[in-house]
Amino acid sequence: MGNPCAVIGVGQTHYRTSRRDVSIAGLVREAALRALADAGLTFKDIDAVVVGKAPDLFEGVMMPESYLADALGAAGKPMMRVHTAGSVGGSTALVGASLVQGGVHDRVLVVAFEKQSESNATWALSTHLPFSASLVVGAGGYFAPHIREYMRRSGAPGHVGTLVAVKDRLNALKNPYAHLKIPGIDRRMVESTPMLWEPIRYLETCPSSDGACAMVLASESAVTGTPAWVHGTAMRSEPITRADRDTVSPQAGKDCAADVYRQAGITDPRRQIDVAEVYVPFSWYEPMWLENLGFAAEGEGWKLTESGATALDGDIPWNASGGVLSSNPIGASGLIRFAEAAQQVRGMAGEHQVDGARTALGHAYGGGSQFFAMWIVGRERL
Repeated sequence: MGNPCAVIGVGQTHYRTSRRDVSIAGLVREAALRALADAGLTFKDIDAVVVGKAPDLFEGVMMPESYLADALGAAGKPMMRVHTAGSVGGSTALVGASLVQGGVHDRVLVVAFEKQSESNATWALSTHLPFSASLVVGAGGYFAPHIREYMRRSGAPGHVGTLVAVKDRLNALKNPYAHLKIPGIDRRMVESTPMLWEPIRYLETCPSSDGACAMVLASESAVTGTPAWVHGTAMRSEPITRADRDTVSPQAGKDCAADVYRQAGITDPRRQIDVAEVYVPFSWYEPMWLENLGFAAEGEGWKLTESGATALDGDIPWNASGGVLSSNPIGASGLIRFAEAAQQVRGMAGEHQVDGARTALGHAYGGGSQFFAMWIVGRERL
């Protein structure tokens, strides 16, 4: 992996339905300043900036990184843009880490954002004429058939998605930055909400959020404060249309996990990883990713969820922060997973801190479950 790399600063905005009090520039600067304050640094201490977001059509601002340079202290410094659909937040962290690991820079600021209140994501994600008939079904309409196929293969009972929706929203009550705060949420509440795309109900899906997340990454010689050391990084992708493609458990996800585990010396993720922040935009993706990432055998992921193992007090907590089900500024959602994983091993996750967390997984996926980004971070340097 080259030179050691560490997370030394994390900054998040509060995630909301709408942040009309700030522009996009104001939003990203808010997160960046918090990350710098956490690291005890200023913009002058940063060597390069990496920006990530989802498709430009979301807000209708083309190449927004070009006008964000001043807001992020990047004038006269190297700055680059990353885009890998919904996994872009994770990919942004990995690109920043690679600049440190490769010895190019000592301190890199990575920032990802989305301002969904100024966008129409369903429209932006729909393929329009003349390329195909526009179904305007959004992401949920695309992924629902994959979930139904998982249920058919595994024999999972229909209430499993409800369990995840309740668990992650209860975790969100402990996270001051989370968008959705639903006191008293329970299975009955979730099951009473409308069916959007069978089997996905309204409270089994992610919100539309405004927000930004930032991290400061540093080389070993530039570390300040309490670091989270990067033990492994991996990205993988696969074609969205392939005759033998398994959309329920994509090969790219398996390969990405295998690579990052190899780098970090992980042979049994269920036992060796203390906490995981995994991209779960629809509740059924928890059991599906439990299998794809090797935490459970094929067809057994839903049983792990049902047993309570992934709860905050379980033996392998997933999405202690509330996850994507509770906050979803799309371009930043993956970076939030990576940042929350880092906060856990730094011991700085606040009320949703997992006791004794020393090794954590950050995970993001995007497109039609075709782009994957993951990292393992730890309290000790490898």
